[in-house]
Amino acid sequence: MKGMIPIGRPFLDYLLAALADAGCRDVCLIVGPEHHAVRERYTREVIPRRVRVHFAVQPEPRGTADAVLAAEPFAGTDVFLVMNSDNYYPIESLRALRALQGCGMAGFERASLVREGNLAAERLATFPAARVGPDGDLRELADGTRAAEDLISMNLWTFTPAIFGACRAVAPSRGGELELTDAVRWLLAHGERFDVIPFRVGVLDMTSRADVAFVAERLRGVEVVF
Repeated sequence: MKGMIPIGRPFLDYLLAALADAGCRDVCLIVGPEHHAVRERYTREVIPRRVRVHFAVQPEPRGTADAVLAAEPFAGTDVFLVMNSDNYYPIESLRALRALQGCGMAGFERASLVREGNLAAERLATFPAARVGPDGDLRELADGTRAAEDLISMNLWTFTPAIFGACRAVAPSRGGELELTDAVRWLLAHGERFDVIPFRVGVLDMTSRADVAFVAERLRGVEVVF
C-alpha cells in the first residue's frame, strides 16, 4: 500500500506512467485481499488508457517470492518485469530491462543511488549487492555491505517462467518469508544466466512518509499519463 501514498496523486500513478513510457502495455498489481482502494483507483476512479491493469491476489503477506507466484497466471509463458511499487525507477532502466529476452537485473551504482536518489549509504547496506562476471552476468547476490564497486539490486528484474519453480523451491527466511533474492540464488545455482545491466542513476524510494517531500519535489513536473 506504500504505492498509494499521495504526492498530489497516488505514487503508483507515476510508476504506471513510467511503465507506459517504457513500452509496457499490460501491468499486474499484486494486492492483498483487503486492498480494495487499489482496485477502486484503477477500475473506477481512473481508467488507464495506455496500459491494461490486471490484479493478482496474494492471500497472505508471505514474502516477495510468494508475491511473484501470485502473478503466475498473469505472466504465463512470457518473459516479464518485476518491480517494487514503492520505488520510482528511471524510465531508461525499465526500457532496457524490457528489451531482454531472458533473466536479467538492473544493477545500480552505489554512489549514484546516494547522490541522485534519497537512499543514504547506511540504508543501502540492507540491499543485495551483485557481483558481476566479465561478460556481464550475475555471479553472486550478496548483502549490501560488500565492496563499494558492487552494483546494488533495487529489485528490478526480468524473469522467464523458470522463476516460478524457484519461488516454490526456496525455504522460508529467518523472518518466515519466501524471499525473491533466495529464488534468484536458487536459479543461479541451477545454471540460469542473469544479464546485469548497469546504471549510474538514482532511484526514488518511498519507504515511509518521511520520504514524501523529497520524492514529490523530484517528480514535480513529471507528466503522468497511463
